[in-house]
Amino acid sequence: MQDEQIVELYWQRDEKAIPATQEKYEPYLMKIAVNILANREDGEESVNDTYLAAWNSMPPQKPSVLSAYLGKLARRISISLYRKKNSIKRQGSEYALSLSDLDEITSRKDSPEAEMEAALLGEIIDRFLRTLPEMERNTFIGRYYYMDPLKEVAAYCGLSEAGAKSMLYRTRQKLKEALAKEGFIV
Repeated sequence: MQDEQIVELYWQRDEKAIPATQEKYEPYLMKIAVNILANREDGEESVNDTYLAAWNSMPPQKPSVLSAYLGKLARRISISLYRKKNSIKRQGSEYALSLSDLDEITSRKDSPEAEMEAALLGEIIDRFLRTLPEMERNTFIGRYYYMDPLKEVAAYCGLSEAGAKSMLYRTRQKLKEALAKEGFIV
């Protein structure tokens, strides 16, 4: 079924939207969720919550790229679940590992000011990523947005694991410089 048809099912409040979404996107959503949560059962919970979030948000939302919309929902829900379940101690998920890579660049705080700063930071990072060569951008996004393991990122980018690790390090350093130019203390 085409994405436009699936979105239309949501808009018509047709319950067939959920099975159609599940059939087409479950492996993609599970990959995102399990990479973040490091647990298949929690991943299934997160993906089911993603279907519910899609149901509750369409309408009024009418995504033009359903995969990106669902991926963003799954990522947000998985991160929230991860934080809830691991508020005291991080464990060995790809989410925790990728966050530890980025700790040198950003700090995370919970306050209205921090939320505004995070939104600005997101815009700066988005602009920064647009300046990168495609392979460097894909490596960075694969590791830090999709939380893919380094070995997997290296494989789909056609790099050795050491090459991908080195590229990510250099990209983080460039990002650090870009953030400093924008006034972020790093």
